Formats: sequence, structure tokens, C-alpha cells
Amino acid sequence: MLNSVKGLIAVVAIALVIFKFSKPLGLLFSTERDFVRRRNIWFVLTAAALLSGGFWTFCLVAVPVLIWAGRVDSNPVALYLLLMQIVPQVAVPVPMVGMGYLFQIDFDLLMSLCILIPVALRLRRSKDGPASDGLKAMDYLLIAYGVLEVVLFVRPDMPGHVILQDSMTNKLRRTFMFVTDVYVLYFVVSRFCNTRARLKEAMAAFCLACALMSGVAVFESAKHWSLYTNLAMQWSNDPALGFYLFRGDSLRALASAGHPLALGYLLAMALGFWLYLQSAAQSKKQKIGVALLLWAGLLAAYSRGPWVGAAAIYVCFAALSPRAVSRLSKVAFSSLLIGGLLSMTPIGERIIRVLPFLGGSVDSANISYRQRLSERAWDLVMQSPFFGDQFAVFKMDDLRQGQGIVDLVNTYVQVALDKGLIGLALFVGFILIGCVGALRSSRSVMRTDPDLGQMGTSLVCCIIGTLILIQNCSFIMGYAKMFYVLAGLATGYIGVAARQKQPVASKAGLPSGVPDAR
Repeated sequence: MLNSVKGLIAVVAIALVIFKFSKPLGLLFSTERDFVRRRNIWFVLTAAALLSGGFWTFCLVAVPVLIWAGRVDSNPVALYLLLMQIVPQVAVPVPMVGMGYLFQIDFDLLMSLCILIPVALRLRRSKDGPASDGLKAMDYLLIAYGVLEVVLFVRPDMPGHVILQDSMTNKLRRTFMFVTDVYVLYFVVSRFCNTRARLKEAMAAFCLACALMSGVAVFESAKHWSLYTNLAMQWSNDPALGFYLFRGDSLRALASAGHPLALGYLLAMALGFWLYLQSAAQSKKQKIGVALLLWAGLLAAYSRGPWVGAAAIYVCFAALSPRAVSRLSKVAFSSLLIGGLLSMTPIGERIIRVLPFLGGSVDSANISYRQRLSERAWDLVMQSPFFGDQFAVFKMDDLRQGQGIVDLVNTYVQVALDKGLIGLALFVGFILIGCVGALRSSRSVMRTDPDLGQMGTSLVCCIIGTLILIQNCSFIMGYAKMFYVLAGLATGYIGVAARQKQPVASKAGLPSGVPDAR
């Protein structure tokens, strides 16, 4: 308990500073009432989590707070994104008489039940707005992918090669989890974020959440103390959650993301959002300060993939923005300058040690493992190309690591093995439709409305960054959530851009008192 109290003091102290300095920026995108309420809820839930000693005790505080907050907040999606990663994703079984457990629940599912599902029901009851237009192409692809998720039972890689069998109970469980944990998230984000203001507020709330995690990550790296590890151990019996992760002799920060890769990925997405949102900042200090904080968190996570992803987002944003040649020249010059300065510091030395193309050798075995995994996995995919091989993991015993598992650190490989090339096409096609649609919408409005055009560019670049990053990570934690959030934001953005392109005459014909929802 003493360690929990100490951790809470450290987290609260960091958060107080970040909330204080971020408030002027936050009020550019949300009302003061919403900002203050969300801030207070963040502190209440953080304190309850770190002091609870168990998930169910935490729920006694979290459930009523989340239900109330979802009802009174003017933008529940922004509330969700601020709280999405407030605690690590620790799954706890829900007990049930007559079976081992009903289903596993974590904080994400709790938020879906308390915030997103009530919003989804309100949207469905509404006679106006995007929710009343019915299903779209992206909905159909996602639902089709969900059907494969339910029908194809992937045998878990259990110790001792225990092969579990499927059952109707398992199918119902997977259906419930897909609907509540995946489809509802995409549905609410895509239908609710149907105005420019709502999109901006959601993106800003996510950036604030990542700024808080980044501050904690920098503290963890400096003090060699993971502030949320004790919470994960108290909520779960999984001994793997109690380990500190190192790269060489450097601690890899986790914050509340649960893993350095997940933390780095979330911060990379926040940087992509900030490339657009920074235009609203009132001073260069604010623009540079937020960017430096997020980059500091990325360095503290000490994960190569997210570094590459963040750089790719930055370059992509410059290439797709107006005056691309000039912007790319500035990116190249600033990168060389920053790289040269960092190379003369201990931080630069730490970076170089883990980058093989610069001669680094720390954890180079991970790269070799990923190459072997991809080669072996695609051979198995070709043997069962359409719907995959749900026993494939048992045919890869030579790739088992020290923990006794085959670590499928490639989302494309994981999906293709489990659901075949048909499943992979549905999975990738779902978000590519959103990406291409957002890119076209961004191009079409860039000249008449540069602000809206740059918003779309930011979303497109984050989706591209995600497609790059999931090549070197399993589809878990923040990766899995932001994949559907980004798809939802892209869908909402396409609708906003389409209304923006409507003839001025049609806007002039709006009835009195009806605002133009841009």
C-alpha cells in the first residue's frame, strides 16, 4: 500500500503541472466546464485505481462516475479518449456459476459499457444525423471481419500444448466482446464526431491524455521506477505484468499504457494530431513545448518502431501539406540539425545503440526474430490462404521464446494466420477506405478551407503511421483501440468535408435557427 501511495503522489504531482499548463490550450477546443469536469474525473479515477488494491473495488468508484460523466459531457468521445489509457489494460474474469467465467473485463470494456453504449443507443434513437443513414461500406467490412472473429476459433497458445475446443458459449462470448469492444467504439466515434468542433475536441483530448502519459514516462525513465506496475500486479495474477522492461541498461517507460511499444505508438499518434492542432496555439512556446514533451515520452519508451512511425508521420504530413517541397526541405534540415546535436549527448548515444542501420547492436536479436517469424508465417499462410490455419502457432515450435510462447509481433501475420487472406483483406480494406476517403476529402477542401484540409491530412498521416507500425507489433493494447478510433474519426471527417463542399445556396436555404454543422 505504501508503494501505491508513493506512486499516486508522483502521478498526481506530474498531472497537476501538465493540467495547469495545458488548460489555456484545452480551452481553445472545449468549454471550461467540460475541461474542469474531465480533469477532476481523471484525478478521481487515477486515485481510485492506484489505491483500490483490486479491479472490483475500483469498479465501485469507476462505474457510477463513468455513467454520470457520459451523460453530462457535451462530447463523450473526447471524454473517452482522455480516459482511454488512464490505467493499464488488465483483464479480469467475470465469475459465473456453472462455468469458469462469463467473459473478461478491463477498463476499456468498462468504459464501453458505461459511456459508449449509452451514446450509441442515443444515436440510434436520433432521427437526424449520420447514425440514421444506415450502414456504410466500412461498417460492412468491419462486421464481416467480426463474423470471421466469431466463427474461426483460434486455439490459444497454452503451456504444454493444451488444445482447447470451441463451444457455443465461446462463440457467444466472442460476439459480445466484438460488438461491445470493437464495433460500438467505431460506431460512436464515426457517428458522433460529425462536426469540425467535435473532431478537434476529440483530437485535443487524446493529445492531453498522451501528454500526461509522456510526463509520467519521463519520470519513470529518470527514476527507474514504473509507477503503474504495482497496480497491474494487484489486479491480475499474471506474473509477467510485474516485470520491468529494459533495453540494455536503460529502463523502458510504460506509464499507464501497459507496454513500451503501446506507449510509443500512442505518443506517435498524438504527435500526428498535434501537427494539425498546433495551428490553434497562441505562441511558439506552446507549440514547441507540447512537441518536446511528446518526443521526450517517445524517447523514454525506448521503442524503435514508434520512433520510425513518428518520423514517417512527420514526413508524410509535410509531403501532403501545401508548399510540400519547402516543408520537406525544412524537415530534412531540422532532422539533420537535431540528429547532429543529439549525437553529441548521452541521449543520442542511447538512440544510436538500438538502431541497426546506424551500427547499433542492442536487442538486434529482436529484428532477426521478426524476420524469421515473417518468413515462416507466410509459408503457413500460403498452405491455408483463404481462411487461415487456427492451429498454425503449434507448427512454429522452433520460434518459441524464453517465455514459452510464439510471439506474433506482426499484426498482418497474426491476422493472416488466424483468418487467412480474406480476413486480412477485410481488416486492411476497412481502414484503407477511411484513409483514401479522408485523403480525397482533404485534397478537395484544402484550397477553400486550409484548416479543414490540414485536419484530414493529420488523420491520413496517423493512419499511414499505424499501418507501418502494426507490422512490428501484435494487435493489442493501444494499437487495437486507436485503429478503430482513427477509422471512426476518418469517417466523421469525410462527412464534415462533404457538407463543407455543398453549394453556398443550399446553406443559405437552412431554416432559421439551424446552424451549419461544420
